[in-house]
Amino acid sequence: MISELPEHGLADHISVNVGPGSFTGIRVGISAAKALGLAWNVPCDGYNGLALLAAIARLQVKDDVAIDVAIHGGHGEYFFQTFGADGIASRPAQSLLPEDARAVSSAVFVAGDAAGALIDLRGGGTALDVISDASHWPLIAALPPLPPIAAYVRGPDAKLPGA
Repeated sequence: MISELPEHGLADHISVNVGPGSFTGIRVGISAAKALGLAWNVPCDGYNGLALLAAIARLQVKDDVAIDVAIHGGHGEYFFQTFGADGIASRPAQSLLPEDARAVSSAVFVAGDAAGALIDLRGGGTALDVISDASHWPLIAALPPLPPIAAYVRGPDAKLPGA
């Protein structure tokens, strides 16, 4: 697919979603981005996928307001993070049970694929069902870049015997 892009997808910089998100998807994406950066001799940085969702949601709201982001994170939990009106995270990303996310979620607008369920739990607010789209990366380009390593917000499922 990359070779079918104009100029075979060649870029002067690569930004990759480092999570939180699907364990396998994030790791494959980071590996591909780092390999392309090495092959093309260009820098490769990461970005917070929840920050991108908040920025895309802000386009729907058409205003600078606080936005909570909640996406399904597996194990019945949500990956959750709050972003201020300036687009800066006001708390670290967390993996929370729905009731715990309800307790910390206070923004009027909640974005992500778990937004509707969280709004129902809260009993109020507006759910914004936005989908991550890397073409909107310029919306968060001013945020500090992250290292291109997976941003885990939950411990590993696999554990060593006796650990």
